[in-house]
Amino acid sequence: MKPFCFADGKIIPTESATIHPMDLGLIRGYGIFDFFRTSGYSPLFLEHYLDRFITSAEKTYLPVAYSREELRVIIAELIEKNDLLNGGLRMVLSGGVSENHFSPAKGKLFIFAESLAMPSEEKYQQGIKLLTLEYVRPISDIKTTNYTLPVWHSVNWKRLGAEDVLYHWNGLVSESSRSNFFIVKNGVLHTPDQHILMGITRKQILKMAGNVVIRPISLEEVWEAEEAFITSTTKVLLPVTQLDERKIGSGKPGPVTMEILGNFRKLERETVA
Repeated sequence: MKPFCFADGKIIPTESATIHPMDLGLIRGYGIFDFFRTSGYSPLFLEHYLDRFITSAEKTYLPVAYSREELRVIIAELIEKNDLLNGGLRMVLSGGVSENHFSPAKGKLFIFAESLAMPSEEKYQQGIKLLTLEYVRPISDIKTTNYTLPVWHSVNWKRLGAEDVLYHWNGLVSESSRSNFFIVKNGVLHTPDQHILMGITRKQILKMAGNVVIRPISLEEVWEAEEAFITSTTKVLLPVTQLDERKIGSGKPGPVTMEILGNFRKLERETVA
């Protein structure tokens, strides 16, 4: 965590930030957040993240007390004050203090600056393992703060040498706990169309790749895929070479996956140039 954050309407030392003990974010796990990276002091794809954050707030009945322009100014000040050359910014809107301890109230906005640990280069070159988990994330189109199940389950997947899980329900896959999911079939990209968060990295890849089929994908198709990968803000794109105890494709990162990763890294450089 970096030394300065935004809370209580101003930039303050991070260690001074507080939250009411009866806030719905604490007693009910109700709130939203978003997270984006900086590169060369520039926030990557900021407008897309602000779009999603504001939309999530509207859908969860949590008013954002600041305009888009005010949020931009706050973010710029935090980047400067924390000397955030390459790092992350986390926007959190809590559920607020409710009279009945249940209904959404006036939330409290926090924006934290963070150091960023990217996956090791070994994971990009060798790929990762996912574990299947039968689950559908509630209100999956909203980036809520409620990660109870994956946090609890992470103890198990780490013990089994996995990076994360792949959610599936009624035979169809959706997403990972913090990432979107793609497969390559006959040289063409495919990605699930339901029970997912519309990821910003996913959005950029859809535009960049052009020919992507967005549709229901069965678990059986994943086993038979030539390649697979996950995408997220912090991981960018990680090849998936194993699902449970079975190899995906050759068991190594495939050419389509690595080409997209290279193109995305180029897009990032061009975005901040």
